[in-house]
Amino acid sequence: MKIYLVLIIISIFLEAKIVQRMQVVMGTFVTIKIDEKYQKKIDEGFMIARAVDNSLSTFKETSVIAMLNKNTIAKLDALSYEALLLSKKYYKDTDGYFNIAIGKITKDLYRFGGNERLVDEKSLNASHIDLLALRFDKSQAHIPNDMKLDLGGMGKGFAIDKVSEYFIEAGVDKAILSASGDIRCLSRCSVSVQDPFSEGILLHFRTTKQNSGITTSGNYNRYIKDKTHNHLLNPKTKHSQQNFASITLVGEMKSSALDAYATAVSVMPKDKAYRFLDALDVAYVVVEVGGKMVLKNSDFFEVE
Repeated sequence: MKIYLVLIIISIFLEAKIVQRMQVVMGTFVTIKIDEKYQKKIDEGFMIARAVDNSLSTFKETSVIAMLNKNTIAKLDALSYEALLLSKKYYKDTDGYFNIAIGKITKDLYRFGGNERLVDEKSLNASHIDLLALRFDKSQAHIPNDMKLDLGGMGKGFAIDKVSEYFIEAGVDKAILSASGDIRCLSRCSVSVQDPFSEGILLHFRTTKQNSGITTSGNYNRYIKDKTHNHLLNPKTKHSQQNFASITLVGEMKSSALDAYATAVSVMPKDKAYRFLDALDVAYVVVEVGGKMVLKNSDFFEVE
């Protein structure tokens, strides 16, 4: 699940006229900025984002994942099949810290995004979140009666990937796509990251690659009662993470991967989180709950 953080994008190409449009998709504002000569591609971009939402949403009753959660079996479309394959890969990559089977806790117990409530220890301990119990192939998927899936930790990044892939195939080389905390810059861009402890800006940076993804995960915008009950749940302990206020990743890998890895790192023990990050080909800005900021920019961005 992603927070509704502020990633403010500054102009990407001064020599071209920019067309910008915004629509509500996936429960958040999705924005497309693009060179004027490609503006006819914008409608298709939003159609692709809505197709991902219609496949992966847990809030739309007719989506593939919602039907799977309700009936324990569902036919898959190409998008849901690919998203499940990627989720399984990210689960393995992160040693189980990215786990879409946590839906029983996020959707049924805490009910994040709905009629939210606190959860007792007994209910948490009884929840079934073993992703290995998920069975699927290209045509259908099956889960146990007491399991639910939640692809919120990679869904927006996945949608950004699908739209950016379409744009690149269409010859678009100057565009920015954003959905809440997930951004894809098809050309170099400047970004401002929100301070997790205030309404101010933590830092400004400019990407150095022509096709970069930026994603941020944090505990400061979605929680119940206080930040000790935030939406970033450690699937190993079934409790909210307490180590990191904000994690921003920048890299050339898929936005779905950046999204999933930021979610996973947010709930890892601190030492494991930094080892995992340092093994990835990404830049990062980490803010710990105590206020310490750790920055590794490699050659992916330049602080302004």
